[in-house]
Amino acid sequence: MKFKLISKFNPSGDQPKAINQLVEGIKKGYKHQVLLGVTGSGKTFTLANVIKEVQKPTLVISHNKTLAAQLYSEFKEFFAHNAVEYFISYYDYYQPEAYIPSTDTYIEKDASINEQIDRLRLKATTSLLSRDDVIVVASVSCIYNIGSPEDFKDLCIYIEVAKRCSIDFLTSELVKIRYERNNINFSRNKFRYQGNIIDIWPSYLESFIRIKIEDDEIKYIKEYKPLTNELLYEHKKFYIYPASHFVTTPPKFEEALKNIKLELEERVEYFKSQNNLIEAERIYRRTMNDLELLKTTGFCHGIENYSRHFSGRNPNERPFCLLDYFPKDFLCIIDESHVTIPQIYGMYEGDRSRKQNLVDYGFRLPSALDNRPLKFDEFLGLLNYVIYSSATPAEFEIKISKNRVVEQIVRPTGLVDPEVEIRPAYKQIENVKKEINTVIKNKERVLINTLTKRTAEDLTDYLASKNYKVKYIHSDIDALTRINIIKDLRKGEFDILVGVNLLREGLDLPEVSLVCILDADKEGFLRNETTLIQLAGRAARNINGKIILYADKITNSIKQAVKEMKRRREIQVEYNKKYKIKPRSIIKAVKELEEFQYNARNKHFSEIKDINIEYVNKDNIDETIKILEQEMKKSAELLDFETAIMYREKIKILKEMKVKIKK
Repeated sequence: MKFKLISKFNPSGDQPKAINQLVEGIKKGYKHQVLLGVTGSGKTFTLANVIKEVQKPTLVISHNKTLAAQLYSEFKEFFAHNAVEYFISYYDYYQPEAYIPSTDTYIEKDASINEQIDRLRLKATTSLLSRDDVIVVASVSCIYNIGSPEDFKDLCIYIEVAKRCSIDFLTSELVKIRYERNNINFSRNKFRYQGNIIDIWPSYLESFIRIKIEDDEIKYIKEYKPLTNELLYEHKKFYIYPASHFVTTPPKFEEALKNIKLELEERVEYFKSQNNLIEAERIYRRTMNDLELLKTTGFCHGIENYSRHFSGRNPNERPFCLLDYFPKDFLCIIDESHVTIPQIYGMYEGDRSRKQNLVDYGFRLPSALDNRPLKFDEFLGLLNYVIYSSATPAEFEIKISKNRVVEQIVRPTGLVDPEVEIRPAYKQIENVKKEINTVIKNKERVLINTLTKRTAEDLTDYLASKNYKVKYIHSDIDALTRINIIKDLRKGEFDILVGVNLLREGLDLPEVSLVCILDADKEGFLRNETTLIQLAGRAARNINGKIILYADKITNSIKQAVKEMKRRREIQVEYNKKYKIKPRSIIKAVKELEEFQYNARNKHFSEIKDINIEYVNKDNIDETIKILEQEMKKSAELLDFETAIMYREKIKILKEMKVKIKK
């Protein structure tokens, strides 16, 4: 199918000019272009029109999961008949394997995988391998190793009505691609069979496939809803893709085991030559144990560290990633590029420094270093046509695009950049309370931006104690819960959202009419010119939009931000006068996507130093476990792995106590 854009609106304002310039640039072979679009000017709609015109599979990269979800929702609405997919990290909690030489502390990998996100990731890659009309909205996790697309496609099982196939053959093929038989607990990645009927729940679907086989011939292939057994489709043919991205063919698997053993022998000899006998013994025992598990079960804990061998790559060769699943002639859109590009740039070094200790001290073979994100030049080398989209593009984007910057300043709605007020930081909280009372009366919403997560939590607790309906949002809250918080704010379930960095780029919140930026004169990353413009943009979709900067001094960043916002405001005012446009607020429905229906309860966790577990009882044990899990995640994100493992051990003790209490 071709990309078919569905919208009741036609491009207007600066959009037609921007669409034509970007499309013309791609047709002329310009590899890099910048779309400088102010908040509320309809950048996503412009980019959707570009996709429709150029008809290329498209990767949209966002710097955070919440914004990625919003973009996914918008593109899914624009391209309802095409494949719009979502690809972010599937970890709700992730503590990587690490070794701290100074304290001789080894920390085992510990992670919690979100099954729903895992399904969406697999759905994204299967769409890319089976059709051309695909848009994937991804976080920067798209540059991490996910296994070979060739192996993923080659191991796909093709079934067809009237085709010769026995149940024994089909089940053995399913096991090869990581499906498990389970007649009792039938769920995703599982299959079951009785008599001549076999049910398979593909890893990337929310439905299951029922196949009837008689006399070694497929009689029918039907798709059903799991809960109600409602028939959805009857297929003539069907492809069953692997249950994991990390799969390989049997010959490659056997070759990989040989190569792992050869590398092990070389590494043991190296440690012995350096008189590092402990490291030699450690790497030998750990790797031989992994090899034994791989031979008998086809899997071992930390199998991704051997991915270079299973994919047949050479030492130091870049890993396969999501970009490899795209055809060469694809379009890449880097959203909020001024933040996303630096994030991509820094991924490799952070990953490398942690793994180097594991290799140096005999916990992992050197090939583990090749299980990594892309280096920045490798990432650029995989791109074809790129559009950097931002209201505040950085020097890198402008330079690499050779100053080909397409401006989209005019908003079709006629909305003018809100006026900026600067007020003293002294007693800023009391002033904020007065302002939000007016906004709440008008049934509009408020964003309050703080400098730290702790301040955001404390301010939320304070406002809640004054009977305001308020929540906070920051990186300690899992991705799907963040999405629901944003949705609830728009629906009016609460009035005030407090946050730090997640309230900056791209959030589309037309109901927000007031943005309060606390401590705006604290120069730094969170209060530079770019950040202030981005924060102010959250109020640019509402005709009553207002921005208040609380500052005791006017910094250079404040001066430059106010100056740029004034320039943009003047352009919009002139346009409105010329075409006699009366400004109006953006009206946008709140979307309820099934993919993001998630029942995790959002709790306000107060920061704790320690918990004396002797005083835990049956009434508070569940809440105590939740608090400790939150602190464990915080410590892991700060790379304080020693503290994280301490929390994890306490959680284990509490869970054992909980079982005893129930008995």
